This record gives sequence, structure tokens and C-alpha cells, in this order.
Amino acid sequence: MSAESDRVAIALQELGAAGRVHTFSQEVPTAAAAAALLGCEVGAIANSLVFAAGDEPLLVLTSGAHRVDTKWLARSLDVPKISRATPEFVLAATGQRVGGVAPVGHPAPIRTLVDVWLGKYDVVWAGAGDHLSMFPTSFDELLRLTGGQATEVCP
Repeated sequence: MSAESDRVAIALQELGAAGRVHTFSQEVPTAAAAAALLGCEVGAIANSLVFAAGDEPLLVLTSGAHRVDTKWLARSLDVPKISRATPEFVLAATGQRVGGVAPVGHPAPIRTLVDVWLGKYDVVWAGAGDHLSMFPTSFDELLRLTGGQATEVCP
């Protein structure tokens, strides 16, 4: 395990998460790669996407089957603009690199939205801080762990 996935594992334990971090021998930087390795639907992968809402980070945990419509989401949240964050912005906000961002284990709390589509699955897999690690969870647990808001991420 990396230092990043160790921090995520500690955060999960402190938050009382049911699942534990699994570290794989091959990278899982995309929902498709993770689903293929885990033998599940791509929709059961919770992509952790960091956006910039003004100067503030916004973490969107979206189903691997969805693309976030940033214009639609900005209107629904009543914010002027949501844009893709740079890799540097993501690292500064989360302490983790793009492709391995976890829902937890960040240096400071981040406003988090959780795609309601993830509620279709009993088990959801989320990144655990690096390209090799993930953990099993559920929609309800993601909401609890992150203090996130259940939301539609696209029309």
C-alpha cells in the first residue's frame, strides 16, 4: 500500500466503514479498468472527480456509467461555473493524484456530491488513494462517510 492508500485505510477505519482497502497488482485508474478487474458493472464504480467551483474544490462521486454535465450541475447547484480541476488542484485539495482519488482521507473536508445512480448497486467500489487501491462500500455509506449530498449529476 502507498502512503495515500494507508491514509485512506485509516480514515475508513476511523469512520467505521464496513469495507477495507484492496490493493491490486495492476492499476485501476479508470472505471472501465476497475470494473473489468472486479467483474462488476462499470456503473458500480464510484468515480471520484474533483472540480473547481470558483476557487473551492467540489468532489463528485459519480457512477462509472455517467459523465458529469458541469453546466447542468452548476445550474442545479446555483453556482456560476464548475470546471475540471487541474491535476495540481486535485492533489492540493485531496492529497491524492488524479486516477486514484478516494472519497475520504483528504487534508480538509471537501464539499461532496454523490450520484444517486450509485444507489442502484448493493456494492459500489471507490478509489482508495492511488492507482492500485479500491474499497467496497454502498451508496448510503458513501453519503455517511463523506457527509455528501445525494444528487443527479446529469439530466
